[in-house]
Amino acid sequence: MPRPWEADPNASFKRRLGKSASELDETNNDPSCPDIWELSNGDVAVIGRDLTAGYALRLPDGVSIAADERLVVIPGVMMRTAKEDIPDA
Repeated sequence: MPRPWEADPNASFKRRLGKSASELDETNNDPSCPDIWELSNGDVAVIGRDLTAGYALRLPDGVSIAADERLVVIPGVMMRTAKEDIPDA
């Protein structure tokens, strides 16, 4: 049975949501910085630290990570500054 949603690897980056890690002083100007982007199809790409293994054994009830998924962590301030760029449902 196919999943109701699949990521589209052909979607392009449309716009950054919130502020860059550099603007928030959450980087040492290294090219590997966390980020949040809206894609051309409306999906959201999150770039962060892969902590899948660290959280896998302590997920809340009802939460799972599929073999082709990763749990990523970004600075909280990045998500909070992105709020104004994310429309209400």
